[in-house]
Amino acid sequence: MHLFSENLAVEVSSYYRNIVLGHGATPKVFTMVNSDGDQYLFFIDDLQMERADEDQFLAYIVKEHDAVTYARGTLVIVEKNQQFIEFAVVDKDDEQAIVCSAELTRDMEDKPIGLSEFEKTLVKRDSIVFGHLYDPVKLSDEKIEDFESLWEEMKPKILHRTMGL
Repeated sequence: MHLFSENLAVEVSSYYRNIVLGHGATPKVFTMVNSDGDQYLFFIDDLQMERADEDQFLAYIVKEHDAVTYARGTLVIVEKNQQFIEFAVVDKDDEQAIVCSAELTRDMEDKPIGLSEFEKTLVKRDSIVFGHLYDPVKLSDEKIEDFESLWEEMKPKILHRTMGL
């Protein structure tokens, strides 16, 4: 497992803890890191696309930015009183992925009041619904232009930073 992937798992855990408990928000998040240490993070809901197009777009940007690792997370509701924040970190050079899950507790007004420690598990990358973003994807020239435009449009909403190497 690449060091970026291990660090990304720790960072996404902290990010979710801060945003859920500090702001009461539980966004669907996507983040990736390239070999130069550039990291991009954005809310998947900002894409406003069908799931198939969303997956194609994410695969496109993973390829275009030469991501060495990426993570995707969301709120998982099993029952109204049983909710989890879950995310997976997928490494380009590893068949294993890191899956992290923490139980979310809400008060009577449905506000988040607690988040357990994230439990980390290694799983086969192929078992993750979105673990295929490194697979080659064939896109029409028109689709590529649409995705390039969307990326440019999203830039003001994307958190971008360079990690120290």
